[in-house]
Amino acid sequence: MSECLFCQINKGAIPSEKVYDSDGLFAIKDVNPQAPIHLLIIPKKHFSTILEIQEEDHELIGSIYSIANRLAKDNGLDQTGFRVVVNCGKEAGQSVFHIHYHLLGGRPFKWPPG
Repeated sequence: MSECLFCQINKGAIPSEKVYDSDGLFAIKDVNPQAPIHLLIIPKKHFSTILEIQEEDHELIGSIYSIANRLAKDNGLDQTGFRVVVNCGKEAGQSVFHIHYHLLGGRPFKWPPG
């Protein structure tokens, strides 16, 4: 999707502060952080929502959690706690329709969210 914000960031057409980059994923600092540490982990393959994930994508999607763990440890969140969030659809709060996982930490969170 050439007009997709995250596809454009992946291609380098829109600047971002990347904190991780591999063949299948990249992670950036959120431009509107909701916590002291707010990173977005984004697959390079375009999926509008998690409903588009197929069985052949399971390895890629699983790697998101490995990278979330690594980034959490790199930022000291493994000592205090963190949250990984993915929104699916407008009413759930999804505003960019390219799946992305929010890694949030550095402050206490409440339950239930939202």
